[in-house]
Formats: sequence, C-alpha cells, structure tokens
Amino acid sequence: MEYLPVPVVPEKLSRILNAIGLEVESFDDYEEVKGGLEGLIIGKVLEVTQHPNADKLSLTRVDIGNGEPLQVVCGAPNVAAGQTVVVAPVGTTIYPKSNPPMTMRIARIRGVESHGMICAEDEIGLGDSHEGIMVIKEDVAIGSPAAAFFKPYSDKVISIGLTPNRSDAMSHLGVARDICAWLNHHEQLNVAVKSPLQVSLPENNNSIPVSVSIENPEACPRYSGVSISGVKVGASPLWMQQRLKAIGLRPINNIVDITNYILHETGQPLHAFDANRIEGQKIIVKNLPTGTPFISLDEKERKLDAEDLMICNGKGEGMCIGGVFGGLHSGVSNETNNVFLESAWFNPAGIRKSSFRHNLRTDAATHFEKGVDISQTVDVLKRAAELICRHANGQIASEVTDVYPFPRKPVEVSISYAYLERLSGKKYSPETVKEILQALGFGMLQEEEGILTVAVPFHKTDISLPADIAEEIMRIDGFDNISIPSNISFSPASETLGKQEALREKMSGILAGMGFREMLNNSITNSAFYNEAELQNSVKMMNNLSAELDILRPSMLETGLQSLAHNLNRKNNNLHLFEFGKTYKTEAPGKYTEEDHLALFITGKKSTDSWKQKQENTDLFYVKGIIRVLFTQLGLPEPVYTLVKNPHMEFFLEGSINKQVLVHIGQVNKKRLDRFDIRQETLYADISWNLTLEQSSKVKLAYIEVPRFPTMYRDLAFVVDKGLPYEKIEAAVASLKIAKLKGINLFDVFESEKVGAGKKSMAMSFSFRDEEKTLTDEEVELLMQKIITIFEKELQAQIRR
Repeated sequence: MEYLPVPVVPEKLSRILNAIGLEVESFDDYEEVKGGLEGLIIGKVLEVTQHPNADKLSLTRVDIGNGEPLQVVCGAPNVAAGQTVVVAPVGTTIYPKSNPPMTMRIARIRGVESHGMICAEDEIGLGDSHEGIMVIKEDVAIGSPAAAFFKPYSDKVISIGLTPNRSDAMSHLGVARDICAWLNHHEQLNVAVKSPLQVSLPENNNSIPVSVSIENPEACPRYSGVSISGVKVGASPLWMQQRLKAIGLRPINNIVDITNYILHETGQPLHAFDANRIEGQKIIVKNLPTGTPFISLDEKERKLDAEDLMICNGKGEGMCIGGVFGGLHSGVSNETNNVFLESAWFNPAGIRKSSFRHNLRTDAATHFEKGVDISQTVDVLKRAAELICRHANGQIASEVTDVYPFPRKPVEVSISYAYLERLSGKKYSPETVKEILQALGFGMLQEEEGILTVAVPFHKTDISLPADIAEEIMRIDGFDNISIPSNISFSPASETLGKQEALREKMSGILAGMGFREMLNNSITNSAFYNEAELQNSVKMMNNLSAELDILRPSMLETGLQSLAHNLNRKNNNLHLFEFGKTYKTEAPGKYTEEDHLALFITGKKSTDSWKQKQENTDLFYVKGIIRVLFTQLGLPEPVYTLVKNPHMEFFLEGSINKQVLVHIGQVNKKRLDRFDIRQETLYADISWNLTLEQSSKVKLAYIEVPRFPTMYRDLAFVVDKGLPYEKIEAAVASLKIAKLKGINLFDVFESEKVGAGKKSMAMSFSFRDEEKTLTDEEVELLMQKIITIFEKELQAQIRR
C-alpha cells in the first residue's frame, strides 16, 4: 500500500484489479516465518534437574506467566535455570525449517510427562541453528506472545496475470497508477500515486567521472548513469529483504537487492558495474563482431552475434550484454567499493533476440522486450543511487550522465466521441473521458468538433490507435458497466475452410471407429533425428527455447515415433494412432512452405485374444485396407502402389491416383526404431492431405438406384508363377472392360509342392450384374470364359477345373 495515497483493504484491492483488467490469479497470505509464531509464549526456566531415566535429558520447570509452571522434558545441552526462552505449550503447532509441522501434546518421555517444548530457533523457523534452545538476552515480559517480541514479517501477496501488451503494469507503481484512476472515477476522489522518484542526490565529489558514448542509437536510444564511491557491500536492510522474499526473490547483497527492488517498483531494469573494472573510465554502447567470446556472470563463455548489443569499456571489451545479462569480470562483488550504475532504454526486438539466442531469460530482458518507460531513466537512476548512498554508505562520485541523442516525442492519437460510443456501446461524456485519461497519465492536446487528441505517456508502450484509447476508458470505467443493447447486429461471414474441416472431422470419426486414437505432437522437433540430406531444406529455429527443439519437422515420422515410444514405455503395446499435422521446408532463404498431412502409426496386435477369436497381427495389407476405407469415403478409388526406396523403411509403397502421389505406406526399419528405443514392428502411412482433398473435390457424387436385378457370382481357381503380383491380375481383368463385372475378390492363396515348384494356387470370386435385366447362366459363362482366356494368355495361368 506504500504507493497508494489512501488505504485500500486487500479484498477490495483484489476486486479493483479484476475490474480494470489485471486479473488476480492468486491472493495469498505471506509469512516470513511459517505459522507466524502463533501460540508460542515467552517463558522463563525456573529449575533444571537431571531426568531420572535418561542421561542426556533434563527435567525443567518453566514459567509462562499463567499460573502453575509447566513441566517440560528438554534435550538441549545449553538449558539452564534463569534463561528466558520460547515455549510451545500443549496445543501449539510449530513449523520446523526442515521437518513437517508438529502440534504439541502431553507426551510421556522415558516415563516422565512433558507439557510442551522449549524451542530451538530452527524448530520455529527463526534460524538454522539446532545446537541448543534459543535464549533471549533482552528484557521481555514473561507470558507475552513470541510474535509480539520477534515481530515476524507477514503480508498479503496478490499475483496478477498480465497480457503481453500491459508492460505498464509490470511494476508496483504502474499498478498503483491504474488503481488511483479507478478510485478517482468510481469514488470521486482526486488522488495520485505516491511516487518515490522525486529525490535529490547528495553532493557530488566528482571522483569517478565516467563518460558514455552510444555507437548504435537505434538499439540504445537513451543511456543514463552515475558513479558512486565508498560503497560497502553487505546485507540490505531488513525491510527490503522481507519485501523481496515476499515476491519470491532471494536477497543477495545491498547493491543487487536495490537494483532488483527498483525493477519491481518502477519497471525499469538497472545494472551495477564495479567502477574500478571499467577500463579508461569510459562506457561504449556498441556491437561486437560475430564470434567474439564473452564470459557471462554464470561463468559460461558465449559466442556473441553481431546483433548483440554490448556495453563495453574504453578498450572496446564487452562487459555486459545490454539489457540481458552481466559479465563475470565487471559485476559487483564483495570487494567492490566503487559502483557505476546504469539506467538505459534498449530496443525491445533486439533484447528479445539476444535473450533467446543465448537462452538468458532474465527479469531485465523480460521487461525490456515488452517495453519500458524511456522518459524515467534518470529519475529511476537517482532513486536507486539515493538508496545505495543510504544503505551502502556510498557517495555520489560523478554528474548524472544522460546520453539521449534523439529525444522522442509522445505518440499522438485522436479519437472521436462517436467512435468511442460505437465501439463501446456506451455514451461517455467528454468530461469523463478526459478525467480517466488524465488519471492514467495522458496529456490533453486538442478537442474540437467531437474529436479529442491526446499525447500518450511513454509508459503506455502499446497505445497507438483510437481503439487502444477506447480500451483504456472502458477498462477503468469497468466492462461490467456496459449495458447489453436490445438489438445486436452482425454480418455473417463465409467459412472458406468449412468443407475441409468437415472432411477432416469425418476422417477422424472413421479412424476412431476403427480403433485409432488421435495424437497431437509438437511441430518443433530435434534436428538430431535427421541426416544431412534431410536437414538441407529444413526450417531451423532462430530463437529456440531448447537445444532439443531447434527445427520445424520436415517429416511426420519422427515426432510420431516419439509418441509411440512414450506409450510403449508405459506398457501400451497395441497402438493405433493418427495425427493431422504439418511439415515444413525451405527451398530458398526466406521462402518457406508447409504441407498438411494425415499420418497413421500402427504397432502391436490388430486384435487381442477373446473367447470368440484369436489375436491378429497387423501387416501391410491391413494398412492398405485402412487407406482404401478412407479414400472410399472421400469418393476416391484405391491408389495404385509402386515400391520405392526410403532409408528409414524396410519397404515403402507410393500410392498414386491419376498419376499424382497421394500416400506412402511402409514398415519402419529396425535402425530407425532403435533410435527411439522401439522394439516391435511399426507400420506407417502418410497421406498428403491437401493433394488428397484436391483429388476428392474433383469427384462428383451422384445417386445410384439400389439394384433391381440380382448379382451373379462365380469362383475361379488357377495356378500361376509364385512371383506374379496381384496388381497384374487386376490389370488383366480391367483390360477386358466388362461393364457387367461389378467386383473381384481374392479369397485364397495356396502354396505347396503339389501345386508345383515356383507356383501358387489362387482362388478369386467374380460378381456380375446387369442393370437392365437378370443375367442368365449362359451370359455369365461367356463373360467368365473371357477372363479365363486372358488369364491363360497373359498370365500363363493354369485353370483348375
């Protein structure tokens, strides 16, 4: 509440934050000491005697100020009569630092009752020592609560969820500004944030002047700094440590803690250099050549990119990746006695690239990349410098340097009251609009003919359009205050992808009905899965979050195998999985293409044992059958398959329709499966989804009347060469162009020495129907004779009579 001019209870504060668009994600009690020492009493040891049944235990009588002294068994070696101690009476819960909470009860220890416990500091969360009980040296009233003596810090912590555009609310002052605007509008107050930035610096002794030059003003438009001498690095003040702990930060030392405190107070990142390590007492903001080595604060050597903005010394040596991370040899240490404090504004895009490039997601980078207030660098610098002088015994040792070669002008935005009403659905008076905007820091420039022109404050980095102004007004007024109109008008939109999505949903339903489960895999994958040829046209990530996720997948196979392995490792051995996804490639720099796929992965058994049937294995023909079902539902014939080579497959078939390749199916080879630690056969199918839809769109669906005349069936058994492929049989039958032939089906294949060496016997069923009349046996026999003749002539088949 330090920045609010009027007190607001936490529960009300939470409601206000939700109302102004700063969604409250959690509202918690913070206790520096778990339990807040509740129930613990200050007591006095009256008497200490040896425990009758234990050499290392003492029997004590302790006065806790409420009548009869307590009998407490104590194992501490330092307990003595006359000591003032902390006592946990029966019923009190204590919270040891390294053990679970424990509630005191009457205990019998080696045959003697103990009514509570005399506490060590680690047993109640006040320290780490367990060498003995805590002895209080000060004069304290016996029987008084321990919490009243130790005063453990507690607070309310409200965590808010910020959308990326709300960089102005990434600080306590920014949130307080919004709250004041709400209070002014809804409770008719006239209040403003209690800003800590209006400070005057102590007298300057000018003992450490540091000059600053900016060689890349586009990446660093403003750089401010000041030197501070005679600094004593040590612990920061208790109140600051407590507040940092409350927001989840670990106190380090007074200099670092002050920069962290200021960051969360104002939203402005700062950096402290050891001034004695700045060669030439000069700061140069510049870029260094690609490949330049730089040892960062985490003691890792990093190779710089030419786009990384560096803070260099007078020799041009990098001391810090500007706005991202400090260097090992220029930062503040326990031996530091002179400090140069930096407060700058860096280009958000450059900071984000450097942060991701080096995998350094610091608080400073997070603030800079979302945008900070360029107008406050000097004010924040003075605030931090004053705190360092006060809490680290420093003295100002230079003038405040502020290099700002091209001062920025505020963005100007105009909004008409009519547009605001049309967009918000509510009529706002001009006075209300101006009152809200002024409370948020906007400057009023001009108002004429129903149009208001305002100057956007620098802390509002996302405001550039009239709609942005409308959002600010509606946010402070409250979205709940906008009434729902009696009539709502809208323009219907045409869904261009409706048919595609419907077909995708249809295919998903069919696959689910056949026992498949849909999976969703990350399109970003590991380049280590692929060989050099496959990576040649791959799309590489520039700012990958992890070394294992560095390219967009060029194939559906590898990410699917990862999912298979994940399931197989959990004993899910019979898997039918499918995925609609994209693959990516590049043919030339800056030119990228993405393709839609439907991938199928099958491993394990097709069906398991039951009372009715035995388990069945999956095989290539099973996959071809699934493809046939899917293509039939899309109005397409079964593809014509050709055997092709693939380095990751035992065998690989390419399926085409109208000379266009639509599908690939195959069995993944052992080497590829070993890469993912998969030890059972895996079948894979990859349908080019967009090409398949394109072929499907050419099919014109037409109604066919249910046949009025019966179908005639004939079976034919014949012997052919063992190596004869089935597709040649199909092609021979198709070449006859028998209109009355409605279907063929292979129902038996038999190989035996009785058939002949190198031979196989096949049995097929043929179905015939005439749409105009009932076929006679003689007509069917004539048609069968044509089939027999071509089998004998082209396939050298021997008909089994």
